Amino acid sequence: MISVATPAAVPRPPLGSTPRLQRLKSAPRRTGEASFFFYDAHFKNEAVKVLPGEYFVDDEDILIMTTLGSCIAACLWDRNQKIGGMNHFMLPEGTAGGADAGRYGSYAMELLINELIKRGATRSTMEAKIFGGGAVISGMNSINVGERNTKFVLDYLATERIAVVSKDVMDVYPRKVCFLPHSGKAMVKRLASTNTDTLLAQERVAAQRAVPAAAAGGSIDLF
Repeated sequence: MISVATPAAVPRPPLGSTPRLQRLKSAPRRTGEASFFFYDAHFKNEAVKVLPGEYFVDDEDILIMTTLGSCIAACLWDRNQKIGGMNHFMLPEGTAGGADAGRYGSYAMELLINELIKRGATRSTMEAKIFGGGAVISGMNSINVGERNTKFVLDYLATERIAVVSKDVMDVYPRKVCFLPHSGKAMVKRLASTNTDTLLAQERVAAQRAVPAAAAGGSIDLF
């Protein structure tokens, strides 16, 4: 009798996983770098979700996604190097350090720009698309968190001489934003205020931390 060895079963990747997703999930992450990777069935593409205080930079067209209320997401893209990234901050200024520092615009913008420069981008060839700053909780307009966030990011980019080529900001809508960092394409969807419990909870945190102030155009696709 001749015995025949049974070939070992080859493990299948988890449902919705791809080689790129496995590579991204296994790569080391920097402080503040987004790490929630998944396969987006709608776009049929790998994706990463940027949570408040996080950022993500890449030179491939992975979907970088986030959901915004009064928070701001700045999408920066180097038109020569074809590399881009997104951040997500809650307030213009703050005193938190470490992993929480990215929740504040002054640090979040610096973090995103510095990471792009490390990857070969230059300020002179960067352009920006800006989203968020909505007044999504009724009765909190006096705090003006979204308006202050919007003013901060536009002033910051003007100081850095980075052109804002398009924006969808303020008003009363929550927004879902998708950004493709190789092509620089951005997509935004205005959401109904219902079924956004997590987002509203984030808004209340931002409002509690806020200190009252003293005294769209371009190429964006809707989906």
